[in-house]
Amino acid sequence: MNGSPRMPTAAAALERELLAQIPLARAMALRVVAHAGESLTLAAPLAPNINDKGCAFGGSLASLMTLAGWGVLRLAVAERDLDCDIYVQDSTIRYLAPVWGELRCEARPATGESCAAFLDTLAARGKARLRVDCTVALPDGGEAATLSARFVALRTDAAAA
Repeated sequence: MNGSPRMPTAAAALERELLAQIPLARAMALRVVAHAGESLTLAAPLAPNINDKGCAFGGSLASLMTLAGWGVLRLAVAERDLDCDIYVQDSTIRYLAPVWGELRCEARPATGESCAAFLDTLAARGKARLRVDCTVALPDGGEAATLSARFVALRTDAAAA
């Protein structure tokens, strides 16, 4: 993305934050490629994320999916101008097929979940959880890896009280 005028401001800010605050994101050459509604897509080139077999390293796939899930919440809380700490509480990963090219992950709230309900709870209680599903797709549309995770957000003003 790197300052592309077509990328919404919130997504551009998220990419800057990830690259500035998370050294692994820089090492992976991570970038935000799309943000629409409650969906976020991140990508990274294969070269800095390669394993000894010549395909994507499983740790890079796990990191990309975790960062994408975190990013969904980060964008949601930024939309309401809430100052929060966001953590991954638990996650389950399935590795289904090797990735031989660009790593590309889409994250969105899990079925039955919504950012709106998450944000309402966060505003009312100072903390909230959101289940997020992340998928690394294959070029043919199949799935290379999936992550199902629960993230927690704590309002920093609520934590201080």
